[in-house]
Amino acid sequence: MRFALTRRATLAAIAGLATASYSHFSKAGPSATKITVTKDPNCGCCSGWVDHLRQAEFSVDVVENSELDQVKTRLGVPQALAACHTAEVDGYVIEGHVPAVCIRRLLAEQPKAKGVAVPGMPVGSPGMEVHGARPDTYTVFLFGPFGRRPYARFEGTQELPI
Repeated sequence: MRFALTRRATLAAIAGLATASYSHFSKAGPSATKITVTKDPNCGCCSGWVDHLRQAEFSVDVVENSELDQVKTRLGVPQALAACHTAEVDGYVIEGHVPAVCIRRLLAEQPKAKGVAVPGMPVGSPGMEVHGARPDTYTVFLFGPFGRRPYARFEGTQELPI
């Protein structure tokens, strides 16, 4: 049996390849926003936050480093806003368990700031989910040369009005 290469068959094949390529690259390929996370090699909640970012279609590079204080100092994270991991994305610093939706908002709005932070480790924040525990209400702070100010509020991963 011979296969006849018709114009219709060729166009269908091209359309199929284009659809497959778009689907592949839109999930985690070159078009995904790249974020570099520096975390302690022994921290499980940091790994949970990385999983949260990947589920939100960020391309995540993880750097294991037990000297996180040096990283925070180099990047200008205020001590009062420190948490258990630090990330960098498109010139911004992301400190702690910041929800992916808040990072997307930061990247869309592009405020003149150093970054955003969730100090400490609020229960229910991404990576800090505790089965059966009520999630904490917490603030995401925008910080920079102006100091810090509330940027968003969440209960778990649910955004609340400020």
